[in-house]
Amino acid sequence: MWRYRSWDVPQIPAEAPQTQKAITKSGLQHLAPPPPALGAPCSGDPERQIRSIVDWSESATYGEHIWFETNVSGDFCYVGEQYCVAKMLKSVPRRKCAACKIVVHTPCIEQLEKINFRCKPSFRESGSRNVREPTFVRHHWVHRRRQDGKCRHCGKGFQQKFTFHSKEIVAISCSWCKQAYHSKVSCFMLQQIEEPCSLGVHAAVVIPPTWILRARRPQNTLKASKKKKRASFKRKSSKKGPEEGRWRPFIIRPTPSPLMKPLLVFVNPKSGGNQGAKIIQSFLWYLNPRQVFDLSQGGPREALEMYRKVHNLRILACGGDGTVGWILSTLDQLRLKPPPPVAILPLGTGNDLARTLNWGGGYTDEPVSKILSHVEEGNVVQLDRWDLRVEPNPEEGPEERDEGATDRLPLDVFNNYFSLGFDAHVTLEFHESREANPEKFNSRFRNKMFYAGTAFSDFLMGSSKDLAKHIRVVCDGTDLTPKIQDLKPQCIVFLNIPRYCAGTMPWGHPGEHHDFEPQRHDDGYLEVIGFTMTSLAALQVGGHGERLTQCREVVLTTSKAIPVQVDGEPCKLVASRIRITLRNQATMVQKAKRRSATPLHSDQQQVPEQLRIQVSRVSMHDYEALHYDKEQLKEASVPLGTVVVPGDSDLELCRVHIERLQQEPEGAGAESPTCQKLSPKWCFLDATTASRFYRIDRAQEHLNYVTEIAQDEIYILDPELLGASARPDLPTPTSPLPTSPCSPTPRSLPGDAAPPKGEELVEAAKRNDFCKLQELHRAGGDLMHRDDQSRTLLHHAVSTGSKEVVRYLLDHAPQEILDAVEENGETCLHQAAALGQRTICHYIVEAGASLMKTDQQGDTPRQRAEKAQDTELAAYLENRQHYQMIQREDQETAV
Repeated sequence: MWRYRSWDVPQIPAEAPQTQKAITKSGLQHLAPPPPALGAPCSGDPERQIRSIVDWSESATYGEHIWFETNVSGDFCYVGEQYCVAKMLKSVPRRKCAACKIVVHTPCIEQLEKINFRCKPSFRESGSRNVREPTFVRHHWVHRRRQDGKCRHCGKGFQQKFTFHSKEIVAISCSWCKQAYHSKVSCFMLQQIEEPCSLGVHAAVVIPPTWILRARRPQNTLKASKKKKRASFKRKSSKKGPEEGRWRPFIIRPTPSPLMKPLLVFVNPKSGGNQGAKIIQSFLWYLNPRQVFDLSQGGPREALEMYRKVHNLRILACGGDGTVGWILSTLDQLRLKPPPPVAILPLGTGNDLARTLNWGGGYTDEPVSKILSHVEEGNVVQLDRWDLRVEPNPEEGPEERDEGATDRLPLDVFNNYFSLGFDAHVTLEFHESREANPEKFNSRFRNKMFYAGTAFSDFLMGSSKDLAKHIRVVCDGTDLTPKIQDLKPQCIVFLNIPRYCAGTMPWGHPGEHHDFEPQRHDDGYLEVIGFTMTSLAALQVGGHGERLTQCREVVLTTSKAIPVQVDGEPCKLVASRIRITLRNQATMVQKAKRRSATPLHSDQQQVPEQLRIQVSRVSMHDYEALHYDKEQLKEASVPLGTVVVPGDSDLELCRVHIERLQQEPEGAGAESPTCQKLSPKWCFLDATTASRFYRIDRAQEHLNYVTEIAQDEIYILDPELLGASARPDLPTPTSPLPTSPCSPTPRSLPGDAAPPKGEELVEAAKRNDFCKLQELHRAGGDLMHRDDQSRTLLHHAVSTGSKEVVRYLLDHAPQEILDAVEENGETCLHQAAALGQRTICHYIVEAGASLMKTDQQGDTPRQRAEKAQDTELAAYLENRQHYQMIQREDQETAV
């Protein structure tokens, strides 16, 4: 059977001459039509060859790749053996294109020009020579050695060998629409190759490359008679604003469609522990790279100016609430009409605005494809924004001025809240300490501990206890000062949205404030709340502050320097008069509740009155190891019981039933009579709407129905549940040992017999004598014994490469053996990685060993594998290390 190869011209059967024409028109790799002359790549420019950001200059290359460093060594270099210049070298760095997902050696990037393989084009040329250029988008076909899903033509899956080395091309897929075909004539060539690309399931939000034109720079050889007209034109254009008269290398010429909602994605790469730097690559794959912008490369203004005339434009802000405020302020300055609505992908911690608009408290692992669907389907809502105008308090004397105070606020507008007193003082001390010693604030856990320590010391000092004596608050003409002096608050918050301080509800839950109107983010009213130390402490466990009033205008007067903060930006403000008034309303995208009247993904069924559904629990250990394989993860789950919920139940209601199940031991069923109780941090898993399991943020449970995330069984993730070792079908130290061929029946020593010496266990591990080791353990031997060099039995088993002994020790020794170190600081995983023992490394990692521990040279197990020139093993260890970091961040956030 004839198949394509990525490094030479396909051998076309003589009896199929019509196939040659079809291949030539398909734009497949080296047979792709040449790019326009203006966009020809320059092989002598190494800076252009290795770009990691989109080039917006006039010298941008047509079809240029966007390279990121990678350890994905399981795939061969894309240029093929004929052109690969690094195939005989070891430890050659590799790079992966984020837009088309090919992997090449770094020295082989220039070879891509020889096989004429370019990335999917993100723009088109303008000018007379491109008049005949089609206005539709062509497919961009790429060979794949690994491909998920099924063939578009025959409907069969892609048979592929999941090995470290696989040269076979199994599929040809389009990096625009993601359609894939078997790499054989019977599947790929029978499709209509000349049809335009549909741009896939997210076509409504993708900006087609045909909309983006590279403009030619105006020629300077003008006749003298035309120079006056040009000067006159410049004077007229200058009145329109600098952005309208300035020449840009690229212009946007959209083709409006009522069904399209073009999207601009702004990513703050520093948000969320550098989550943004990782997620930006996923957006480059799903979208046109020229609609994805890195905010560290100059901010959002240039992009918003360029796309200002695009109809139905939407914006996705990937970052914290500060990133959202930055974009909203830029939109204010540009005065776009109508202003594009802004959706949020929350990164980092806090994210109170994102919680208010149903986007959750932080990004975990939801597929980017699902996020794009939510942005497209989201509801457009309004958000009040408030002006802060500060002027000096004329009653303050110059001798009372504080040297560390300022007369300006860090922001003159807020979206979330403005506060003064205790909370602002704690935040100010944190910011000042971080600016003085940034190296000490590189961890979420440390940051939270510093906050806690600062809050406690400030509480003992009582620095904010006299706040009421130094302020005067007038709301809508009503003086609240007497009421505030009676309350004696240590903190006052002027709140615009229901959420505050990483998800708390200081105004109280809906229905608890009968004397006031319901709280809204679009009603033109502020909520004024006072906090004592008692109510501040109760806030984290569901309490609320003292509701003072709801108002449209505030005049706040301070008589001394007081710490304040605006949307988390603190300062110490001199005695001032602050006027708070409504500025405008921003247009936002609120994540919508996805109503599905067809449960269990069937178009013919009606919503049943009640659902009887099995609940199964997954441990974090199994989730990290198996989340990409649904069937294995289902097998690793632990049955919890059965719940009966209404057919239209959302996950909030389902949570109540599951927690009620925990309170009724008999409800657990006969299958799990000794079921471990759920921890408070459990969450739901979506098992149906993506190619893998992913977590659902608790703040988004009211947006999801049970019938949308589960079929006949619902899965939940419990980070405190034991891993596979807790399953009843696997042996544990307290369960009977498995029968061994070398020891068919258990044997015990007489009661007065001394337990075996540690040296005997070490000798058995060194000799790979599994039967002897098992016998010594049954006789009371200590599996945690160490020799004179602090080496454990697991160290010795790894050094001899005994998989059977390693598995036995992992199943029966205490968990501490996994990260035990010998004299040189090596764990057993360091040793296995240095020896290139892939299977043993897999056993140790899946048992829960840490991949972040370093030896005396500062190397992690992944770095030891790289030094051993085993790049495949290093890639596996890097992947597992990433998920361990996610788990650790989740635990720190909970703290």
